[in-house]
Amino acid sequence: MSGASVLYDVPGPKARARNRVYSVLGALALLGLIAFAVLRLDAKGQLDPKVWEIFNYAGVRTSIRDGVLTTLQVFAVAAVLSLALGLLLTVARLSDHKPVRWLATGFIELFRAVPLLITIYALWVVLLSNRDALGLTGSQPQFWALVAGLTVYNGAVQAEVLRAGVNAVPRGQREAAYALGMSKTQVMTTVLLPQAIRAMLPTIISQLVVTLKDTSLGYIITFEELLYTARLMSTNIIVNGNDTYIPVIIVIGSIYVAMCLALSALANWIERRGRRARTGIAVAPAAEPVAAADAAESAGAPAGTKD
Repeated sequence: MSGASVLYDVPGPKARARNRVYSVLGALALLGLIAFAVLRLDAKGQLDPKVWEIFNYAGVRTSIRDGVLTTLQVFAVAAVLSLALGLLLTVARLSDHKPVRWLATGFIELFRAVPLLITIYALWVVLLSNRDALGLTGSQPQFWALVAGLTVYNGAVQAEVLRAGVNAVPRGQREAAYALGMSKTQVMTTVLLPQAIRAMLPTIISQLVVTLKDTSLGYIITFEELLYTARLMSTNIIVNGNDTYIPVIIVIGSIYVAMCLALSALANWIERRGRRARTGIAVAPAAEPVAAADAAESAGAPAGTKD
């Protein structure tokens, strides 16, 4: 008996016919919902070509470009810092010293439990009230509050991901490394962490995609990233007496989707290259008996005994 038949009952003729009917009805319902939304948007004037012409203005395109660059800048800094913090917390949580392990565990559990929006807002208030002492000017308090919030939250999550990867490495490899005389630092940096990163790379990249999307929380502290720029455009640009929320949401949402898909594609490319790199040393093919005998005879050695 196959495993598929145990876990899943193959539908019979009536079930297949019923599933086809449900699929058709579901598709018709979805098309009807889309048609209703399009008609309502058209009735509100949101599909008027004049509304969409706002993206032909140089000022609008410049604002979107600046918002994208600012978002990517925040993401780049937060991604690097969160990965570095995640590695540090992973090593600390796996430490043999109880105070270090408890401190790392408390940090991870705290910032995983506190909502990211609250963390960003609290850091913004702290940095804003001490901007003169820290030498911050302009929008730097918002920038560093957003970066710090993303770093501590995503660093705590990445630490748990990496810890799971380290614990998934077969225990025999760790014991073999210690038997060779390697220190714990050498075992962690040369044996455990490389394998953990390679094994958990899809999850790490998925969390980086979350980091990219969470940069939109900067709007709450008036940081001019992409979402805040979209909000300003949609409220300040009026066409035929109507706001431009729908066109701006569609365009900005498409940009976010494109950035996340590009990051996912980069992750898949890195993973494919990593799989190709794990080729190891190729084993030489065994020699054919005839070729081996000829080689032995040419060398003057007996090729074997005959009856």
